Amino acid sequence: MKITMYGAEICPDCVEAKSILSKNSNMELDYRNITESTSILKEFLSYRDNEKMFNPIKESGKIGIPLFILENGTKTFDLSDIIDSSQLTQDSNANLNSCSLDGRGNC
Repeated sequence: MKITMYGAEICPDCVEAKSILSKNSNMELDYRNITESTSILKEFLSYRDNEKMFNPIKESGKIGIPLFILENGTKTFDLSDIIDSSQLTQDSNANLNSCSLDGRGNC
């Protein structure tokens, strides 16, 4: 299964999700680092500005990463929608939540 993931290396949730997906041999990961270039950031912002699923994320002061897009076009913030929850650690299961902008690292 091919997964496109928008994230950033400064986001602990993104780093952990990328690591988990990269280790899964059944996944083809297209990782899109939003801090790497303005064109990738613009791609992400196009989703963030136009998809209703981002409304609660924006209202709560979060960025909306990691964002996962499945090959069938389904979009989700939840890694457990993609892989079996048995592959997630207890910490990752509790903490993968679309990083916030509050500067405290609360994701």
